[in-house]
Amino acid sequence: MTTALAEQGTLPAAATPPPTARGRRRRGSDQGVPRWQIYLPLGLYLLFTLVPFYWMLLFALRPAGSNALVPWPVTGEHFQKVWNERSFGIFFQNSMIVGVASLVMTTAVALAGGYALARFEFRIKKGFMLALLASQFIPGALMLVPLFEIFKNLQMINSLGSVVIAETVFQLPLSIILISGFIKNVPVSLEEQAWVDGCGRFRAFCAVVLPLLRPGLIAVGSFAFVHSWNHFLFALMFLSSQDKQTIPVGLNTLIGADSVDLGALAAGGVIAAVPVVIVFAFIQKWLITGFSAGAVKG
Repeated sequence: MTTALAEQGTLPAAATPPPTARGRRRRGSDQGVPRWQIYLPLGLYLLFTLVPFYWMLLFALRPAGSNALVPWPVTGEHFQKVWNERSFGIFFQNSMIVGVASLVMTTAVALAGGYALARFEFRIKKGFMLALLASQFIPGALMLVPLFEIFKNLQMINSLGSVVIAETVFQLPLSIILISGFIKNVPVSLEEQAWVDGCGRFRAFCAVVLPLLRPGLIAVGSFAFVHSWNHFLFALMFLSSQDKQTIPVGLNTLIGADSVDLGALAAGGVIAAVPVVIVFAFIQKWLITGFSAGAVKG
């Protein structure tokens, strides 16, 4: 009976088995954008991004005078040269001090300022937020002269502390705005319950709010570290002696007036890139969570 109805085309719709989810996905992908239209632009973008890194590794690992497109035989002479003869060990240490100190200071001050903006109401709050946003349009070069005069009067020229303070001041506006947004996503009722249980404001903040801000703090701190690690202008302006210079300034010293040691310059670039790659490799999950989902879901 069913076979006869099917042959006549009069089989009820209810008797037709519904399409499975897998079948729906297959038909949806068939009717959608072809895969090559997705993979081709991504592949070109990946190639465009990785070729400069490969070129840098090529010059850093192949022997001096070689024109091969494959670094073979591999040599470490360029790394040994920049680390020992060009004082990159000292530059690396100074950059690490500046990066970690800037991370700690930026995160701590941004956390206090962001909490004040998120939890308190005061008259100049909107004006203060507008000033923070407007400060992002000021180039760092315009801050060199006033900062130099301030550090000169404080006798902080040629001190790593001057670079740390300058980097912190330059990164604070955006960091405060970001942290404020994360704190606003944490319900005030959580803190109020802690207050009822006998906690003070600071203890309630540390016990309730701070653990929920981990993605935001990691995002802000990582960008503070990377920006301080890569920044060239403040270190060049405020540090004069070679034993105080950072890696970006050290790379600049490898460029001579008449010639450039490409192998040493590439090796220095690899040394400068390694900490940044390691940082983003370990915090990638927290970084994506921090900038996409916020502190809590709700």
